[in-house]
Amino acid sequence: MKNILSTLLVAAFMMGALAGPAPVAAADPLTANYSATPEKGAIEFALLKGFMWKYPDGQFHGEEQISQGQFVSSLVAIREVKEGEPVPQLPEGHWAKATYERAQKVGILAGVEINPNKLLNKEETALLVFNAWKPYRGVKGSGFSNTGALVTWGWMDTAPSGQPKFREDLPVTRNEAAVILRKLWQDKYQLELGEQYALEFHRSLKIENGYMIGTVPKGSNLFTVNVQFYKKDYSDIIGYLNGQSFKVKIDDFRAMGLIITNDIDHTYAAAYQYLDLYKIDRIKKTQQFS
Repeated sequence: MKNILSTLLVAAFMMGALAGPAPVAAADPLTANYSATPEKGAIEFALLKGFMWKYPDGQFHGEEQISQGQFVSSLVAIREVKEGEPVPQLPEGHWAKATYERAQKVGILAGVEINPNKLLNKEETALLVFNAWKPYRGVKGSGFSNTGALVTWGWMDTAPSGQPKFREDLPVTRNEAAVILRKLWQDKYQLELGEQYALEFHRSLKIENGYMIGTVPKGSNLFTVNVQFYKKDYSDIIGYLNGQSFKVKIDDFRAMGLIITNDIDHTYAAAYQYLDLYKIDRIKKTQQFS
């Protein structure tokens, strides 16, 4: 199973793709109106995964500005939210009510003025992204707008040349939204795989006669799995990489760290600290928006 997941993740990164909510019309993607756009791969993936959808005319209309209702639906789909909480701002029978109730359940609507028909700019889109991704990556660091943080992380494009880099009021098209959704899917998938490797590593650890023994997961050709032991006297760091085994004297070290890094964009798929080596207690430190 692990090898299958690894292979799929590598393929997804190399192909560059993502998806949205329930499809409407099944037009031939080769004749759809996005075939010549730079975002073609992201759009096709978004449609395939069910994170976005076409209009009744069978076209994607990627040049159109994305609406709040469309993007919220996409985030609910990618988060796979099943349950909801009341959203009194929308009346019974409203077309977006069920989707917004699921979004409300997981915090996607925090600080958002609810208006499904509103056309989103960069800052409004970025806020929804941070709300949706808080369980995975935590909150963004101070000093950045939501737009600035996403641009810095490469999840949103900079403004056109000659304009402020983090310009927040620019519209977000459906093409651009597809690219953001692909990055979210890739991040979610790499986090899930990273957690598998982290758990495999944790289960390999054992204590024998004052020594810690363990094996670093082999990982894949996409991830570097790095285990580091920190000397008590701060004189040195001893490291082990993919597939290596180790046996170290616990009393020589003050802590151990596990870092699983995506070699394509150098983000963390998992990060843990072990501060009490005799107890083998671990502290999760996987963050990106910091």
